[in-house]
Amino acid sequence: MKKLLILSVLFITCLAFRFIIPNSDEPVFVPPSQQRTGGDSARGYDYLINGDYVRGGVPEMIFKRGIGKPTIFLQRDSVNEGIPHDYTAVKAFNGEIVIAPNCLQCHAQVFENKLYIGLGNTFVDFSDRETLSVKNLEKAEKFLKTLAAKKWKASEHFFEVAKITGPQLYTETRGVNAADRLGAVLAAHRDPVTFKWSAEPLLDLPEQVIPSDVPAWWLLKKKNGMFYTAFGRGDFGRFLMASNLLTVNDTSESAEVDKHMPDILAYINSLQAPKYPKAINEALAEKGKVIFNSNCSECHGTYGKDGQYPNLVIPQSIIQTDSLLQLSNYSQPQFIEWFNKSWFSTGDHPAKLVPFRGYIAPPLDGVWVTAPYLHNGSVPTLEAVLNSPIRPTYWSRNFTVPEYNYENPGWKYAVHDKADDRSIYNTKLPGYGNYGHYFGDNLTAGERKAVIEYLKTL
Repeated sequence: MKKLLILSVLFITCLAFRFIIPNSDEPVFVPPSQQRTGGDSARGYDYLINGDYVRGGVPEMIFKRGIGKPTIFLQRDSVNEGIPHDYTAVKAFNGEIVIAPNCLQCHAQVFENKLYIGLGNTFVDFSDRETLSVKNLEKAEKFLKTLAAKKWKASEHFFEVAKITGPQLYTETRGVNAADRLGAVLAAHRDPVTFKWSAEPLLDLPEQVIPSDVPAWWLLKKKNGMFYTAFGRGDFGRFLMASNLLTVNDTSESAEVDKHMPDILAYINSLQAPKYPKAINEALAEKGKVIFNSNCSECHGTYGKDGQYPNLVIPQSIIQTDSLLQLSNYSQPQFIEWFNKSWFSTGDHPAKLVPFRGYIAPPLDGVWVTAPYLHNGSVPTLEAVLNSPIRPTYWSRNFTVPEYNYENPGWKYAVHDKADDRSIYNTKLPGYGNYGHYFGDNLTAGERKAVIEYLKTL
C-alpha cells in the first residue's frame, strides 16, 4: 500500500506540458515574474506537513498494515503520531480519517539519518511493476468494501484516480521521478476550467515516461522559472499547488489551497542549503573559486556576499545533455494549451508555461548533497559531471544502506557490464542518457579537484 500513496510526486515537478517555439543557439535570460509576498514561513511549514492540500488517501487501518513500523523524523500533532513524514492524516468528506501523501514524498530526503526538507528524494521507487497494478488496487478495494464501507467511501475517489494514474507512472530504474508523467495524466483527466474529474481521458497521452531528478527547494528563491526547463513562469504558488489535482473535486477547493501558497513560498524561501560537514582545504577551495569564476560562473552564477545568479536557459545545441525531457515539452502541444487556459492561468496571480529547447543552468547552493547529477540523475558524482569520460554506463548504489563519498561528493556506486536489474541505472535508455555538459573536460585533473573543493563551500 505504500507504493499506492507515492502518487503525490508533484509540487515542483508536476506539470511538463508541450508547445513549439523557435530554436536558439544562445543562452536566453529568464525574466522575473511577480510573486506573492507577505506570507508567514511558520504557517507555511505547518501547512506543508499537516495541511489537507491532498484530501484523499487510504484508511489508517490499511495504511498502517502496509507501512509497518517506520522511523519517525517529524514530531507532529497527535493525529499524525506514528505516521512518516511523507504522509499526512486528513479528514475526508464523511469525517473519516485517511492517510494522504504529502509534498515530502518527493521534496524531502533522509541523509545519514537526518531529514532534510527541500532536498529532492532520490530514493523514490517508480520501477515496481506490481504494487501499483490495477489488480492489486482492486484487491484493496474489495477488502475495504467488504469490511469497512464508510472507510471505503472516504477512499473511493483516491482509488479511482490511483487505478488510472498508478499503472502509467513506471520508470526503468529506481531513484528517478515520474512527476512529469503524473502531471500529464492528471491533466488528461481534468477539465481545465472546472478541474472536474473524467474517468475517460480528455487528451491523448504519450506512451513514454520521461524520468527526471528533483531539484532542491532552496534553489527556488534564486530562479525566475520553475523546473529543469524553466518553463514555469508567473506565480510559483500555482505550480506548487499542482498536487491538488490528485484528489480535488473542483476549483473552489483549489482556491482554498491557493490561499496558503504565500505561506508555503515564505517557508521554501527560508530554506538554506546544508553546509558541507567535513573539513575543507581552504587554499585549494580558493584556487577552485578562481577557476570556477573563469569557467562556470557565466551560467551558474557567483556566490558569496555579492553573488549573482544569471537565470540563463542553455539551448540544447550548447548543453547537449539528454534532450527527451525538454523535447517532451513540444511533442504534445495540447498540454501547454490545457495549462495556459486552465484555472491556474486565471486571477490576479496567474501562471503560464513558456517552453524552450534546452535546460536552465541551476544555482549550485548545496550542490555537494544533491547527487546524483544532471536533470535525469544519470551521473553519480561531481567529479564525473566535470569529467565526462569517467561517467559509468551502467551503475548502481545501495538504496538500503546508502554510502556517501564526501571527498568526491556523490554516492558510492558499483559499475556493471549491463543493466539486468532495475536497481542499475542504464544510461543507454532514451531519457536516461549521461552525455552532455562537457565543459569540465578541458580542465586538468588538478583544476577539477580544486573546483570540487570550492563547490563544497557553496
